[in-house]
Amino acid sequence: MDFYDYESRLSRPVKVKIPDFQAGERLNHVIFADQFTRGLLDRLGRIADQIRLLAKSREGGRFLNDLLRHKRAMLYFTQPSTRTFLSFMAACQILGMACSEVRDPAVSSESKGESPFDSMRMFSSYFDVVIMRSKTPQYAECCAYMMNDLRETSRRNIPVINGGAGADEHPTQALLDIYTIQRVFSFFHNRDSSQWKWLDELRTRYPNLRKGIDGKSFGFCGDIRRGRTIRSLASLLGQYEDVTLNFITPRHPKLAMTQEYRTRLLNRGVDVREYGSFEDRVDGEPLIETLDCLYMTRIQREHNRPEDEEEFREIDFGNFKLTPQLVSRMKPYAAVLHPFPRDAEFGEIPTTIDVDPRSHYFRQARNGMWIRAALLAYLFDVDSTITDFHYDYTRETQDYNVGAL
Repeated sequence: MDFYDYESRLSRPVKVKIPDFQAGERLNHVIFADQFTRGLLDRLGRIADQIRLLAKSREGGRFLNDLLRHKRAMLYFTQPSTRTFLSFMAACQILGMACSEVRDPAVSSESKGESPFDSMRMFSSYFDVVIMRSKTPQYAECCAYMMNDLRETSRRNIPVINGGAGADEHPTQALLDIYTIQRVFSFFHNRDSSQWKWLDELRTRYPNLRKGIDGKSFGFCGDIRRGRTIRSLASLLGQYEDVTLNFITPRHPKLAMTQEYRTRLLNRGVDVREYGSFEDRVDGEPLIETLDCLYMTRIQREHNRPEDEEEFREIDFGNFKLTPQLVSRMKPYAAVLHPFPRDAEFGEIPTTIDVDPRSHYFRQARNGMWIRAALLAYLFDVDSTITDFHYDYTRETQDYNVGAL
C-alpha cells in the first residue's frame, strides 16, 4: 500500500500531528494514544462509569439506546480480532447505533483491485464513523488525513477510529487499560462504610498508599518491542506523576524495548527500568513484590520469521511466565492485567491464576465495552447529555425518615 500522498504529514512529530485529528478542542479522529490528555482520560472514565450504571436499568438502557439511533458505524477489521471487534460492536449497540462489518478484503471490491483508500471513501458515503483494524501501520492515520482533505473541499467526511495498526499503535486498548487501572486504584470495596474502608485497612500496611495512578509502579512482561498495547499504554502512563515503568523481557533485539522508545519515555520524565526476571532485586526486594500493577503479554509469534524461531529456541522463557506462587507474593491490592488473547501453548498466565482476586484481565476486557461506548458518545458530542441524565437519575436517595423515630 503506497502512502506517498501523505509522506510529509506522516513524518511530522507526534505533537504537531495532534491538531489534525481534532475539531476545535474535541477529538475528531482517534489514531494514537498520545491524543488522550490526562484530563480527557478522567472525563471518559467518568462517562464510562455513568453508562455502565445507566445500562443496568430498563429506563437507563432505553435512554442510552436512543442517543445515537440515527447513526451508523462501519467496523472495518481486516486483521483478526475478537475482543476489540465485539466490544466496539457492543458499545455501538448500547448507544443504539446500527453496525455493519467488513472483516475480509476477499469479500469486498478490494479483491477486484479497488484500493483500500477507495474502500474507505465508499464507507464514508454510507456510515457516520469507521472503526478499523489493519495489519498495515499508518493506514488509519492516512485515512484520517484523507477525511480531513475531503472536509476542506466540503465533501462528506467522517471520524476514523484506529482499532489497532500493525505492531505500532492500539489507542483504544490503552484507553480501556487506563480505565481499568483507574477503577482498580479507586480502592472501592462493596463493604466500605463510615466504620471501615478497604483503603484504610491497606494503609495500615502501606502507609503511603493513595488513590489514583500517581506514584505507582507498573510492570510490563513479555514481548515489549512488538507489543503495540504496551507501547500505547506506556505512553499514557507517562502523563502521570512519579510512576515507575519496569520492563521484564528477554535481552533480544526482536523482543526488548527499542532505544528510541526508551528515550521517548525518559524525555517525559518517566522512571524506566529493565529486568530479566521477576526475581531481580529492587532496593533489596524481589521485583514481583514491589509492583502495584503487572501487565502480562504473550510472545507475538505471528510476527516471527524462520530465523527468529531458531534464535528464540535458545531463550529460557520461563522467567517471563506468571505462576500462582509469584502472584501470591504480590501486594494484596496489586492488579494483574493482560490485553488478550493469552497463548495457551506458551502459558504466560495459566488459568489457575484466574480465580486470584488480583486477576483483573476479564474485567479489563469487559471494561473495553464501557469505555468505547464513552468514546463514541464523546465523538458524537452526547457525553454531556449522558452526564445530565445521570445526574437526574441518581440525585434522589432513599429517605428512611429516621428523624421521625
